[in-house]
Amino acid sequence: MSVVLYRIDDRLIHGQVMTGWSRLYDAQRIIVVDNETAENSFLRQVMEMSVPRGMDVKILNEEEGMKAVLSDSEEMKTIVLTKTPQAMKKLLDAGADMKQLNVGGMGYVAGRKRVLRNIQMSSEELDILNKIAEKGVEVFCQIVPDGKRIELSKVKL
Repeated sequence: MSVVLYRIDDRLIHGQVMTGWSRLYDAQRIIVVDNETAENSFLRQVMEMSVPRGMDVKILNEEEGMKAVLSDSEEMKTIVLTKTPQAMKKLLDAGADMKQLNVGGMGYVAGRKRVLRNIQMSSEELDILNKIAEKGVEVFCQIVPDGKRIELSKVKL
């Protein structure tokens, strides 16, 4: 498995992912795991055009995404993106070799409380992240590589 970063970000592929995280990890591939995005040809096309030339991108539903992550090529450094903690937990439960999980942008929706600038979460989402951490995954909140980092254990709602 050559996944160099697992990240939750409801914006999926955007400037910060492409310029910050992909450069930091020298990523060659992005796998987006999101049912809604995978089914929307316009969104898929926009995201595919957002990656630099030469970078491989796969936009898959959860079932396809699990298979792709579990069979990812050793030769390519890969970033895996989901919109939600629920989707990331499904990947972990399916057998993804996840050592760290970066919680990035999670915008405001009803029921979420602010954790960090651009990161809000509900108590249910925090519970899911804690379950991920209980499986030995280092979970932290951080928007950009040189930005403030908060360990999950310090997150209080």
